[in-house]
Amino acid sequence: MHTEDKTFNLRFSLEATFSEHYQGTEDEHIWAKEWEHLIKPELLKEVFTILRAHSDWTPRIRNRGMTQENEIEIVLTRNF
Repeated sequence: MHTEDKTFNLRFSLEATFSEHYQGTEDEHIWAKEWEHLIKPELLKEVFTILRAHSDWTPRIRNRGMTQENEIEIVLTRNF
C-alpha cells in the first residue's frame, strides 16, 4: 500500500492581559480554564461535525505523546 501525507497546522495562542494593579494569581487562571472547559470542547465538536459531513474522509484524533491540553492532532484519512 502506498501512503501520501500533507500537514496543515492551525495554532491557537492564548493571552490574557491585566491592569497594572494585578497581583499575579488573583484570577487563578480562570481564562485558561474557560478555554479548556468551554471553548475548546465546543470548537472540536464543530470541527468534527464539519469533517464528518465529507463522507469520503474519516477524521480521528491521534496522540503523539503530548497532552491534549497542549496539542490535539486530527488525522483525516481518504481511502481510494
